[in-house]
Amino acid sequence: MKAEIIAVGTELLLGQIANTNAQFLSQKLAEIGIGVYFHTVVGDNAERLMRTIELAASRSDLIIFSGGLGPTQDDLTKETVASYIGAGLVTDRVAMDRIEAFFHQRGTVMTQNNRKQALVFDRGDVFPNDTGMAPGMAAEHEGRTFVLLPGPPSELYPMVERYVMPYLINLLPERQVFHSHVLRFYGIGESALEERLLDLIEGQDNPTIAPYAKEFEVTLRITARAKTMQEAEELIAPVESEIRNRLGAYIYAEGETSLHEVLVDELAQSGRTIACAESCTGGRTASLITSVPGSSAVMRGGIVCYTNEAKHDLVGIPQEVLDSAGAISEETARLLAENIRQKLGASCGISVTGVAGPDPSEGKPVGLVYIGVAVEGLPTVVKEVRLAGSRHAIVSRAAKFALFYALQRLKKGERI
Repeated sequence: MKAEIIAVGTELLLGQIANTNAQFLSQKLAEIGIGVYFHTVVGDNAERLMRTIELAASRSDLIIFSGGLGPTQDDLTKETVASYIGAGLVTDRVAMDRIEAFFHQRGTVMTQNNRKQALVFDRGDVFPNDTGMAPGMAAEHEGRTFVLLPGPPSELYPMVERYVMPYLINLLPERQVFHSHVLRFYGIGESALEERLLDLIEGQDNPTIAPYAKEFEVTLRITARAKTMQEAEELIAPVESEIRNRLGAYIYAEGETSLHEVLVDELAQSGRTIACAESCTGGRTASLITSVPGSSAVMRGGIVCYTNEAKHDLVGIPQEVLDSAGAISEETARLLAENIRQKLGASCGISVTGVAGPDPSEGKPVGLVYIGVAVEGLPTVVKEVRLAGSRHAIVSRAAKFALFYALQRLKKGERI
């Protein structure tokens, strides 16, 4: 089965938003053995969209659209596809009830154009929209399958996971189980990870190994196809074991999660708390932690000690240390972590001090960062990292390194 993804929206062509839906859909289709051969982006123009549909139908078996299901006049996807496949449009009562309830709960008047969002094909399948208004839909025409999905990722992602994936699996000529294990890595780049696993990747067949980088970390998906879930697990197990033997030090979690979620969960499970003292990251580390629901149970607080005066007055770093070793030093990072832990009564204190750029500081190069981790009952450790990229990239990566080293220390209680 050859698949094609068509993203509809002039805002994509203008670069106002990124086409993350296509990336997500390609990953999900790969999990069940459907190859994506083409990605297309087309603006909100019925004529150009029709030509795009005609081309896609000439070369692909499965055509998935994202976007263009909304209430405004430039939302043309369902009308254009319906015209191509000869389908009528009817109101889906479940979707209409949801839309009416949305406006009623907010005490606002629903305009007539919002009724358009409840229209679906008069044949085929409808996918409920649990997080928005416009439902998705699917229909077959002349041996091709057309799937229409809303544009907002917050609506598309859960719809695909809950409803579209089971629908697509039923389309496959051979009913098989496709099962994946996801390993999440930090502290190693995609190219370095691939080099360490090159023999496994080159020799892969079933299961398959797919690494991809995202937000300064690497995710590895191991996918097996089999007749049963147990057989798929048995195929994955030896491959995952070998990967862990080679790269276990960089694995921080399994499944769909994030560093800050895993850290908050580890703190909560162990009954511990955390506090942050940040210089070059400007509160980014604390922001990641507090973005997790339930983080109030583990987060004691944080201080952005950007200047030497703040480091001295607020976190108690001796002036002689700042004068001799400097703000960007192993000694300052150590004291920041220890002092913030004690001042805020936390089980763990983490610190970040370094040079985010664009210019050097204290004679230290851009990208040099020291991260301190002080855990109650354990010796404090300080890690030196050297980062590259823009100021934004250095700040983001430094904050995530702080989370990663804190997690390692809390989970393993060993030097990092």
